[in-house]
Amino acid sequence: MELIATAAAGLEGVVARELRQLGYTDTRGFDGGVRVGGAAPADIPRLNLWLRSADRVKLVVGDFEATTFDALFEGSLALPWSELIPPGGSFPVIGRAVKSQLASVPDCQAIVKKAVVESLRRGRGSRADSDWLSETGPLYRIEVGLREDRATLSLDCSGDGLHKRGYRERAGAAPLRETLAAALVQLSFWRADRQLVDLFCGSGTIAIEAALIGRDIAPGLSRRFASMAWPWIGRRVWDEAGAEAMDRAAWERPLDIQGSDIDPAMIELATANAQAFGLTDGLHFKQMRAGDFRPQREHGVAIANPPYGERSGEAAQVMALYAEMGRLFERWPSWSHYWLSGNPAFEAAFGRKAERRRKLFNAGIRCQYYQYPGPPPPRSPQPPT
Repeated sequence: MELIATAAAGLEGVVARELRQLGYTDTRGFDGGVRVGGAAPADIPRLNLWLRSADRVKLVVGDFEATTFDALFEGSLALPWSELIPPGGSFPVIGRAVKSQLASVPDCQAIVKKAVVESLRRGRGSRADSDWLSETGPLYRIEVGLREDRATLSLDCSGDGLHKRGYRERAGAAPLRETLAAALVQLSFWRADRQLVDLFCGSGTIAIEAALIGRDIAPGLSRRFASMAWPWIGRRVWDEAGAEAMDRAAWERPLDIQGSDIDPAMIELATANAQAFGLTDGLHFKQMRAGDFRPQREHGVAIANPPYGERSGEAAQVMALYAEMGRLFERWPSWSHYWLSGNPAFEAAFGRKAERRRKLFNAGIRCQYYQYPGPPPPRSPQPPT
C-alpha cells in the first residue's frame, strides 16, 4: 500500500518529520503532502491517530498518465475498486487539476464515477443485486488528482479533516487551525520541561496542542474517522491502535503551559476546550493584557498568533502592539519567542529581524513565522559515577 499524508503549504517538512518519528522511512515529500510507501492496513489507524500537522490521510488506489478522457476512464476502470468498496458503500468523487490537459474537474469527476460504477459491476458479477449500488453505507470518498497529466486516484481515510480533534466545539472570531498550531509548536525549541506561554491565546489552540505534544497524547484519540467503518481494515486493528495510543500517553507528566488573552470570553472558552480533552493540570489560562506579562522562569518559550491589523483602522494599534512585544522580550534575552503574523511590517515594528522566517498560510492569509530562538537552558549537572 501507499498512503498520502496531505499538508498545507509550508508544512510538508513538518509532516515528514512526524512520519520519521513514528518510524516510517519510505517517505517522499511533494507540494501538498508526503507519500508513505510500504504501508499496511494497520498504518491507516496509526497515521490518523498520530499525525498532528497533516490535513488528511489518503490511500493511493492508482497512479497513471491521463492526457485524454478515455485514458482517465480506462485507467480508473482497471483499479481494484470491488476489493475496497463493499456493496452499499457511498463513493462520492471529488477532484482537482494542476497543469494538466484535463482541466475540467467536473468532467473528470463524472468520468471517474462512471468508471468506478462499471468496475464494481464487473467485480461483483452475478453477486450484484438491487442494493449493491445504493450508496447508503459507509463513506469511501474518492479523489482524482491531476497534476502535469498524471492522475492519482485515492480514498480519503480520514473523513473530517485531521484538524478536527474533537475538543474545540466553539472557537473565536479568527481561530487558528489545530494542525497549524501543532506545527508552530513543533517548529519551536519548546520541550515539555520548559515553560510555554501564549499571550494571545484566543480559544487556546496553541497551548492545548502543546500539551498534547508534551504528554505524547495522540491528537485523534477522541474522534472518529471514515475508515473505522471499512471492513477490510477491521475493528480489531483500530482497537489495537487506540490501545497503543492510550499506553503511550503520559497524562500525569508535569507541564507549565500558560495562555492569556485580554478578552475574558476567550479565557472561558479556552478553559472549556482544554477540559474537553482532560487537560486540566499544568495548563492554565488567565485574562491579561499581553504587555503585562512578566516571566517567572528562565529559558521559557513564547508562541503566539497576534492580530494582523487587517481591519480598517487597526493598523496603527497593531504596529504599537508589535513594538510593545519587541521591547518586552528584549528585556528577557534568555527566552525564545515565535510569532505568526500576516503583517509584512512585523519585523520593522517589532524592532528586530528574526533569526529564521518560514512562509505559512493561516486561513488563506500568507504569513511569516518569525522565529527568535534564545540560548538553550543549561544542562542539569550529571551525578557522579
